[in-house]
Amino acid sequence: MASALPFIAEDLHLSSLALGSVLSVFFAGYALMQVPGGMVADRLGARRTVTVALVAWSLFTAATGLVKSFSAMLVVRALFGLSEGLFPPAAAKTIATWFPRQEVGRANGIKLAATQLGLVLAPPFAATLTLAWGWQSVFLSLLLPGLILVPIIWSILKDSPTQVPTRGDLTKWEGGEGPHEKPVAATQLVKIPMILWCCAALFAASLATWGLMNWLPIYLLQARGFGVAKMGLFTSLPFFAGGLGYLSGGYLTDRYFNRRPHAPIVLSLAAAALSTYLAAIAPSGEWAVLCLVAAFFFLCIGLSGLFTFPLIVVPTGSVGVAYGVVGTCSQLAALASPILVGYVLDVTHGNFKLVFYCLVSSLLTASFAATQIKGSKLGPIAVAIR
Repeated sequence: MASALPFIAEDLHLSSLALGSVLSVFFAGYALMQVPGGMVADRLGARRTVTVALVAWSLFTAATGLVKSFSAMLVVRALFGLSEGLFPPAAAKTIATWFPRQEVGRANGIKLAATQLGLVLAPPFAATLTLAWGWQSVFLSLLLPGLILVPIIWSILKDSPTQVPTRGDLTKWEGGEGPHEKPVAATQLVKIPMILWCCAALFAASLATWGLMNWLPIYLLQARGFGVAKMGLFTSLPFFAGGLGYLSGGYLTDRYFNRRPHAPIVLSLAAAALSTYLAAIAPSGEWAVLCLVAAFFFLCIGLSGLFTFPLIVVPTGSVGVAYGVVGTCSQLAALASPILVGYVLDVTHGNFKLVFYCLVSSLLTASFAATQIKGSKLGPIAVAIR
């Protein structure tokens, strides 16, 4: 969507604030579905939840390419967000169920890195199709891959290792925590300081994440003077670095969670803030991209730890809801960020440097919030961190 946004703006005659609204309405639906999606995954299993989500969001992806007005775009993007919002809690549920605690960080890092691989491929893909057949072709072409994945996911994904007798040795239920533990309600989770600080850190970090991700193509086109083809290539580089960051963050989470779980998160978010500041003052577009590559690498290390946190410290039967709680905070930031950035750009007549300074402040706030994620128990839940 971010890569196609400049061309959508030209075709539909949208201002920066209107573009921010198009981006944000997706995250409104996405955020609203996080906790309900977690509840569905906990009750019905990840297999059915992921399958339904994949069918629905594939259809709304294609529908995005058919809209002819601003209002229709808002409706389609909101429905797209609702359908895709089912997926993250179900994916988290799968990882927490299938992997032992000491491997959850790496497994979740691989999953998160896969999202970055999609972002690496999307800009050149979108730029190529847009130049050849218009921005609508980008969304229409993505219907078929999604539908092809549906029977593959249904046949491979299982809700529990116990459903695959030959893989029974992978079950993690060996330390008193079993597959039938009583689920923890979302109202209990939001009373726990560690969860609240995790939510706060994710909110602040996600403001910066989506501010960079959604506006990077327009920044390179308008502020740095890149052409469309060059923009498509250079937009991919930070996302590739983000994938490496997620993988590194997963490894660090597994290695340091028992001792100082917050340390890698705090340091990486602070490093991301410094890199973003250097991008703002970079003398050329190429140097700015290089700094943003570093920013995404460090940022995704921190995000990997924050998104893995609920998978490790919450009983398996409640992981879907727990991930939905922290995911909601992240997506509320994703909802707010495009509108805020669009507003700043409108009132400052395209001052991206000021936008970057705001994102630096957000990253520093996230780093501070992460310093408060401490302790060895989850208070009322009394789940010991191994």
